[in-house]
Amino acid sequence: MKKTTKRRILWSVTAIVVVLGLFFGYGLLSRFAQSPSQTFVYIDADDTADSVYVKLRPHTSSFRLFVVKALGTLVGYPSRVGAGRYDVGSGQSSLTVLRRLRSHRQTAVTLNIPSVHTMNQLAGKLSRVLQPDSATWSRAFADTALLSQNGLTPQTLPCVFLTQQYDVYWDVTPEAFIAKMVGESKKYWTKERCRQAEQQGLTPQDVVTLASIVDRETSAVKEMPRVAGMYLGRLRKGMRLQADPTVKFALGRFDLRRITYEHLECPSPYNTYRHEGLPPGPICLPSMVAVEAVLKAERHDYIYMCANPDFSGTHLFAKTYEEHLANAAAYARALDERGIH
Repeated sequence: MKKTTKRRILWSVTAIVVVLGLFFGYGLLSRFAQSPSQTFVYIDADDTADSVYVKLRPHTSSFRLFVVKALGTLVGYPSRVGAGRYDVGSGQSSLTVLRRLRSHRQTAVTLNIPSVHTMNQLAGKLSRVLQPDSATWSRAFADTALLSQNGLTPQTLPCVFLTQQYDVYWDVTPEAFIAKMVGESKKYWTKERCRQAEQQGLTPQDVVTLASIVDRETSAVKEMPRVAGMYLGRLRKGMRLQADPTVKFALGRFDLRRITYEHLECPSPYNTYRHEGLPPGPICLPSMVAVEAVLKAERHDYIYMCANPDFSGTHLFAKTYEEHLANAAAYARALDERGIH
C-alpha cells in the first residue's frame, strides 16, 4: 500500500514537472511580442532588470513576461542589464529576446545625415533618434580638445559629416560618433577622389566647403557642375566668391530672400563678399551630388551668376560684368514685382 502511494506521489510530481516544463517551454519558444513586426525597447544606462520588465510589459502577455523574468533570474540577467535599442519583435521567441538582452545585442539605428545649415541643427536632429540629448551633442561639436584629437576644428567638423546613410547604435556617445564619421569620411576620400580634388586645386575639406556653397546656391542638380566651375574660376583668378549663401550663414538668416548692401557689410569670415577665398568651413552639410559636382566641375569662362528671374531655381551665367548687370537688373525687377524685399 505504501509503495503504491509513493508511486502515485512520484507520478503526480513528475506530471506536474512535465506540465510546468511544457508551459515554460511554450512560453520561451513561442513568439514574445504581440506584434510580428519590429518592436523596439529602449534601455537607459540607469535601468534595472525590474524597470526593463516594465518596459517590456506593453509588448507581450503576462505569462511570457513571467517566464522571461523567471529564466532571467536563473541566468543572472539582473547583473547584466545593458543600455541600448533592442528589437523584441520580428517574430522572435521569448528565449531569443532574453538572450539578446543579456548579451547586449542591439539593433542598430539606420541614420541618414540630413543636409542642415549648422551643427546645432544637426544636434537637434540626432537627439530625436539617438540617446544623447541635443545639448550633449552641441557641447561635443564645440569641444575643441575633442575635435583636435581627430584633426578637426568646430569650423571643419562639418566636412566629415557626409550626408549618407550609416548604421549606429542608439546609445553611441558623441565621441565615438565623431570618430566613426571621421573614419567614414576617410573611406569616402579614395585615392581617385583625392586626385580629382587635387586637379581642381582643392583639398578634400575645400571640396566639401565649396560643395556646401554650391548646394545652397542651386537646387537644380544639372547645373551644379556649372556653378562649381564658376566658383573655381573665380578662385583661380583671385576674385572673391561673393556667394549670397555665405552671407546668410554669417548672419544666421537662412530665410533671407534678398541680400542688400547692408547685409554685405557683415564682418564674419564666412562673408565671401568681404573675404577672399573659401570660408573657414562649410555653410551646411552638402548633398553628395554637390560634392560630386565640385569634383567633376565644368570648365568654362563664366565668372558671374544670377538667379533666374523666372524663379525656377536655376541661374543665368555671364562671362562679362556687363552681361551680369543686365541679368541682375532683370532679377531685381522680378523681386520688386513680387514685393520681395
